[in-house]
Amino acid sequence: MPPTHVAVLGGGITGLTSAFHLARRFPKTQITVFESNSRLGGWVRSQRKKIEQNKASVLLESGPRTLRPNSKALLELINLLNLKPHVLKTSTSAPAAKNRFLHIPGSQGLSILPSSLSTLFKSPVSSLLVGSVLKDLIRPPNRGQSSKEQDDESVDSFLSRRFGDDFARVMGSALVHGIYAADSRILSIRSAFPSLWKAHIRGTGSVARSMLLRPFLPKEKDEGTPKAEYELGDTEEFMKGVSVFSFVNGIQDLTTGLAKRLDEMPNVAIKNDGVSSLEPTTGGFAITLDSSQVAETSHVVSALPLPILSKVLTNEGGAPSLPHLNSNPSSSVTVVNFVFDSPPDNIHPAGFGYLIPRPSDSNSSPRGIESCMLGTVFDSSSLAAQDSSPTLTKLTVMLGGPHPLPKDGVSIPELLSVLSSHLQRKLPEPILSNVRVQRDCIPIPTVGHWKRMKELKETLSADPWRGKMEVVGAGVGGVSIGDCIEAGRNAGRAWL
Repeated sequence: MPPTHVAVLGGGITGLTSAFHLARRFPKTQITVFESNSRLGGWVRSQRKKIEQNKASVLLESGPRTLRPNSKALLELINLLNLKPHVLKTSTSAPAAKNRFLHIPGSQGLSILPSSLSTLFKSPVSSLLVGSVLKDLIRPPNRGQSSKEQDDESVDSFLSRRFGDDFARVMGSALVHGIYAADSRILSIRSAFPSLWKAHIRGTGSVARSMLLRPFLPKEKDEGTPKAEYELGDTEEFMKGVSVFSFVNGIQDLTTGLAKRLDEMPNVAIKNDGVSSLEPTTGGFAITLDSSQVAETSHVVSALPLPILSKVLTNEGGAPSLPHLNSNPSSSVTVVNFVFDSPPDNIHPAGFGYLIPRPSDSNSSPRGIESCMLGTVFDSSSLAAQDSSPTLTKLTVMLGGPHPLPKDGVSIPELLSVLSSHLQRKLPEPILSNVRVQRDCIPIPTVGHWKRMKELKETLSADPWRGKMEVVGAGVGGVSIGDCIEAGRNAGRAWL
């Protein structure tokens, strides 16, 4: 029997996507979204700023800034919301797709990462990469793996044993800084990078061997949604040859498009009201709102951050609490947008940007604000069309995560001085700088996360939840926009 009334808790990208697909799947069911913030979209935030002296405007992102066309759920959503006319694409042949850099603590300037055989031997990190891959290739097949290896381990441990300590510290920590703003020594390889974990299993211990043999191995069974079930239209063809993309008015075009479509759907209501408690009842759930009103629903999809869900759950009536909602930490990231009244060529090399790995020892550790930096994105290289003037340069610095900021916050002059040192060029004064602190914005799946989430789902299938409540979002599955949209798309499938 289909649900009569579904409450969706949280109006971020996962919650909005959940409501959209639930409303389509159950057209006779009332879907109500509860969001405490007056603005929908969660961590997705795009702002257009006017530059008065240039009579121009720039788009600033303080959350996700680019998307990859590798998520069918995302491509389907673009098709269903008719967002293709708003898409801005970066080609796989563009410098922003091919040129990515590292700044190694204790070194000068930037080191380009090889993107092809022709650039492999020109990169300062080539010896590290080649030596590490050879080490993994000659790794003997697994012989009686330890329970630790079979189960899960940290990204740092996984990469260290296969490619060496230096590779894990330089490449691994930089990658984790860029995606999770986290310490690779606590992040789960199995949950954060499942493709690497599967390659290790498929290659009998060698990740590199698995990648080389993959074309000759039988195709793995796809556990996801069959391609034919996605309503893609011609969006896949539209995205061919695309490295990354966004929208004319930023990633927020996606959440704005969802909110607009939900507003047009007759069986959807969006309430600007938070949830203070939730309790299973005989017929479903009683949800007490911040306004003190009580909503009675048959089913619930929670897209709240797991620690917030933990706070709203009540144990009245002997209802058991849900496990592992507070098991993982979250990263807080400070985002600093800079706009310079100078063309990009004068400010930075052509490319996507650079990441900063963990230093090798305390002697090479940066000091001051530099010690808090995770990386810098050259926004004007990939999405210049979002801005109205080609003579402006926009870049974004990310700080924080595992490196707490000074108590007095970000010093813009000090940060500009560090940027000048990294870029090896004197920077002009920015005509605009914007600082935003995103607290607890990225959940960090620590070692054993997959097993904990399995236990959470098993608990939700038993009394008193009876499979009528689902918990989704970045704290459960992947943290990318594509992962969150896929999770929202699949919410409530078991209720058919």
